[in-house]
Amino acid sequence: MSDLEKLDLSLIVGGKTTFVDGNYLKTNIINHMPRLSKFTFNICSNIYHCNGINLPSSKNIQKTFIDFKDNQIISCVDYFPKIEKGQCLIYSYPYKLKHYDNITNNFPGGLFECVCEVSLYDERPFEYEFFLQISRSFPFMEKLTLINRQRQKNKNKNKNLSIIKYPRLIELNLTETNKDYHEQFLFDTKTCLPNDVRVRMDYRLVKKVTRNFRRNTTRNNCAKISYVLFSNKSNFPEHLKDYFPHAKIL
Repeated sequence: MSDLEKLDLSLIVGGKTTFVDGNYLKTNIINHMPRLSKFTFNICSNIYHCNGINLPSSKNIQKTFIDFKDNQIISCVDYFPKIEKGQCLIYSYPYKLKHYDNITNNFPGGLFECVCEVSLYDERPFEYEFFLQISRSFPFMEKLTLINRQRQKNKNKNKNLSIIKYPRLIELNLTETNKDYHEQFLFDTKTCLPNDVRVRMDYRLVKKVTRNFRRNTTRNNCAKISYVLFSNKSNFPEHLKDYFPHAKIL
């Protein structure tokens, strides 16, 4: 590959003791391609069994790209103590992929017009400002998956804030979330869901949030759902269909 002039690289790397950074790319790729004139990339590297000692930050990783003049490089580093894992995402901006995975509270922002599929993961709670930023950064997002078991800390402080909209959303997955995120997306005072959205939810949590499917605050968004797949439940009460009048319920 020594004659290669353009390279667009997308990788997920695991099983190493250090993150892939600018120094790694220069040593193992760039220095072996003397004719390379255009290099874009999206690389997620993971390290496991992190002990919390001498772990690099996003700022440390960003410094390794000081010699990369042709592109704007974004670095985002996260550590998850509960699962003893570290994650580092480095990519050329503007971002070209159609998906952006495992976004955390350290998300650096930006505009991602190519992305249509997004997943969110963190061991710290997602608050209102985070969801507002996600809606603005991904205006063409069609699929959204959340994984977060932590309760929101500021959910009762957002009564007068603007309602968040996801105009292109088609699929929403909340099955691995805390009850607060079911509220975040079902309360019409917090979120305006588009019509015909397909949703996966935890039945027990939805029952609590909707007050046994009788709460008015959640009725508008539930009426917009065209397909709902419930986990942790196989038999449904008769009045459930009245609360999801346009949905196929499974």
